[in-house]
Amino acid sequence: MTEKSSRPGLDSSSTTVTDVFQTDGTTIIVDWDGPDDPQNPRNWTLKKKWIALATVSSFTFLSPVSSSMSAPASEQIQEHFAISSTLTAMTVSIFVLAYAVGPLFLGPLSEIFGRSRVLQIANLWFLGACVSPSPPSYTHLPIAWNIGCGFATSASQLIVFRFLAGIGGSAPLSVSGGVVGDLFTPERRGQAVAIYTLVPLLSPILGPIAGGWIAQRSTWRWVYYSTSILDGVVQVVGTLLLKETYPPVLLERKARLIRKTMDEEKVMYTEIRTKFDAKDRHWKAIFSKAMVRPILLFVHEPILVVLSSYLAFAYGVLFLFFTTLPTIFGRNYGEQPGLAGLHYIALGLGLLVAAQSNARLLDRMYAYFKEKNDGVGKPEFRLPSMVPGTILLPVGLLISGWAAQEKVHWIVVDIGLALVGGSMMFIAQSTQSYVIDTFTLYSASALACVNCLRSVAGFGFPLFAPPMYDALGFGRGNTILAGVAVALGCPAPWLLWRYGERIRGASRHAAKGKK
Repeated sequence: MTEKSSRPGLDSSSTTVTDVFQTDGTTIIVDWDGPDDPQNPRNWTLKKKWIALATVSSFTFLSPVSSSMSAPASEQIQEHFAISSTLTAMTVSIFVLAYAVGPLFLGPLSEIFGRSRVLQIANLWFLGACVSPSPPSYTHLPIAWNIGCGFATSASQLIVFRFLAGIGGSAPLSVSGGVVGDLFTPERRGQAVAIYTLVPLLSPILGPIAGGWIAQRSTWRWVYYSTSILDGVVQVVGTLLLKETYPPVLLERKARLIRKTMDEEKVMYTEIRTKFDAKDRHWKAIFSKAMVRPILLFVHEPILVVLSSYLAFAYGVLFLFFTTLPTIFGRNYGEQPGLAGLHYIALGLGLLVAAQSNARLLDRMYAYFKEKNDGVGKPEFRLPSMVPGTILLPVGLLISGWAAQEKVHWIVVDIGLALVGGSMMFIAQSTQSYVIDTFTLYSASALACVNCLRSVAGFGFPLFAPPMYDALGFGRGNTILAGVAVALGCPAPWLLWRYGERIRGASRHAAKGKK
């Protein structure tokens, strides 16, 4: 009998008995019971699908909220631990650094053990549940990541706990999108994707608003206590409502049930496998491909280097504002943390308006240029909607920086923040659409590369922001960032529009066929 894959995968090339070499016995290929099988997640009732999507969205909401919620309490943390402004910024941004690490192995794990199990175990890891031994040297400190942040007795403990909590918090961002694909066909996926993507878009904005009032009314520790309480509620809801949606895992369960119901002697001479089983879907192969390919793509693909570098810069600027807004409105305008946190709404409005408008602009522009090109589509047709972002980013930086330095009315600073938020969405949506169209077969690995570099920038930018602003002020500091934005961003869409097809033609991984 041939060796079976120990885990289910996504390779469905072998779906018939004749595809399997057998020396004796028979082979049973486990598949859905026809196209209308109610066990197939695509055939679930609409109510069941939306319950699953709402539950997954609650996991996705929690992580970005936690990433930025502590920003308004950063001055309290700095005063409590008597640390530098750079180290204080690290207590916030270190969470985002984990986003660059976690998806590299959590994504492959979801291809082995399924979506629900990985999401819930990672969420428990984020929360933490163990308690340390009782000797006095341990000070009874909970060894629990997000809970442990609230009990931290030093800045180093806080930073370590934040990073480890971020590893668990990265799971929804790397796994939940697959749940949407499991539940909905491409023709009916648009509305689900729109709702799903809106959650991680708004939650980093809502987090600091809530964190500002919590820090003002109580202490910085309650920022972590409150997210832990919320996470506990989400975990209970997920345990009760989130069902497995990954087809290979569901069919493997069906195959195990068949094995149990067969006679023991018959099982010995019968191979029972799902239509997804294949030798190259062994966990070693999944991990090696998933973890190595993004690095290879970044090394060998110049298009990916240009786009991911620019998107990383824009994301770094956005997260820089997440960590510096309390300082801007606290020191320059004398606002308390709760009131200062309301200015995150300006960033949120920019993100929301740009997301909705660019979602329509992307498709319309692509259709327009495809029609002009005799019905042949190209990834370069995604680039025109990036142009507004390349203009809005430096303009927003200049307005917000100089308005804050000169202490003009706060509404002017908020206008600049809204422009920065809008530019981020124009750049991000256009970049990711271009990457998906360019690296169709390897789009997941290409996006992993983009998101990894983006997360590193989100971690690093807030670290150099405090000393830069202390030395130069908000106006000159943002002027430097605006100059870099112009140098990096403005030429990118024009150069790729002109030379992108030629570069793709010489690529090892880019799709070269017509669309």
